[in-house]
Amino acid sequence: MTFTCKKIFAIAGIILFGQASTVHALSLLDAYEAALQHDPIYRSALHESEAGQQAESIGLASLLPNLSITHSQSTSTGTITQTGVAGTRPLDFDSQVSTLSLRQPLINMEAIAGYRQGKAQADSSRAKFTARSQQLVVRLVEAYVETLLAQDHVRLAETQRDSLEELKRVNERMLQKGEGTATDVLETQSKYAIAQTRVIEANDELKVAQLKLEAIIGQKITQLDRLSDMFSSRAIQLQDYDSWHALALERNAELVTQRHAVASGKEEIRKSHAGHAPRVDLVASLTRNKAGSFITQDRDVSLATVGVEVNFPLYAGGRVNAITAQAKANHARAEADLDAITDKVLVELRTQYNLLLSGVKRIESLELAVKSAELLVDATQKSIRGGIRINLNLLDAQQQLHTARRDLAQARYNYLLAYLRLQLAAGTLVLDDLRNVASYFTLRN
Repeated sequence: MTFTCKKIFAIAGIILFGQASTVHALSLLDAYEAALQHDPIYRSALHESEAGQQAESIGLASLLPNLSITHSQSTSTGTITQTGVAGTRPLDFDSQVSTLSLRQPLINMEAIAGYRQGKAQADSSRAKFTARSQQLVVRLVEAYVETLLAQDHVRLAETQRDSLEELKRVNERMLQKGEGTATDVLETQSKYAIAQTRVIEANDELKVAQLKLEAIIGQKITQLDRLSDMFSSRAIQLQDYDSWHALALERNAELVTQRHAVASGKEEIRKSHAGHAPRVDLVASLTRNKAGSFITQDRDVSLATVGVEVNFPLYAGGRVNAITAQAKANHARAEADLDAITDKVLVELRTQYNLLLSGVKRIESLELAVKSAELLVDATQKSIRGGIRINLNLLDAQQQLHTARRDLAQARYNYLLAYLRLQLAAGTLVLDDLRNVASYFTLRN
């Protein structure tokens, strides 16, 4: 019995160890799915869009029939004195009045402009949500690669620290043998202390980067996918700049949003100026009057009416002129904002396009630097075995290799981010672009 229990516990321990050693890496696509559920900026944009969609329905309501029913019920108590008749008599009765009213605008320029404005506001809200959705992709990838780069910085700082630690040991041994100086030892100790602080700083930067990513995805980070060794910058095919320029002017979500804002401002001018225009409504009512007054205290009256009501504004204290002037100024401001956003988008577009072009050459140069550093490490290891070099030389070569790999990884990250930012500026960023970027990453220990 004891043996059986021990065996069961041993098997359970093996299973638990196997589960603990299996670390689930968070891929870019997994992070994106988590961000859609948690990211507060995206959720805020989603609810803002839901609210903005109601602007069109609110504007349309002013053009549709307005139907209402009112009912009043009261008790009246008093006296009545008739001319030529001596004395008074009591006047007590209960009354009930029910009215069904209908009002349908026939000519209402303010309501028409309000509907058009609501439609423009709804379109603007949709375009703004599109922009926030595309920006989520870029923000997520930025936070993801920032965390990976911070991990690279930690490894490089640790390598530099280890290299100086080995140098410190060498200098101390040489001093003991009388071949070195105390100055060399003190200088190395100072550099080693600085290297230790850099390791601490790198770990702090890593924690901050992780917190930024965790704030977007709403979960703790265990392990992230890293760039694949099969990375190829030639896989992304670029159109000519003029094509991107035309796409940005037509489809950039910020520009589309602002164009709808300009259209909304134009309708606001019309709506404000409509305060001078006459309003014509079709009105109809159905009234049931049961002893509605002392004259009809003993009668029930049913009355149906239909007609046209015309309202001619004459003077409102200058309010219409003032709000119209205000609307014109706001419309001019919206047009100026559109010009400013257009300039900003085109500058961003050109910047990211140039970064993509130059990024290919930078990546190729750094790939050569990494290969050279790898060859240097191999050569140093052989020299150590031959007694020509010492471990310190190997640490220096490994530090050079780590630096080259970090620079190459950063260049590749910047290249992928430039690709996404270019798509964002052009207004063409879709989920397939994120899948394309995610394909450059793989699970690595």
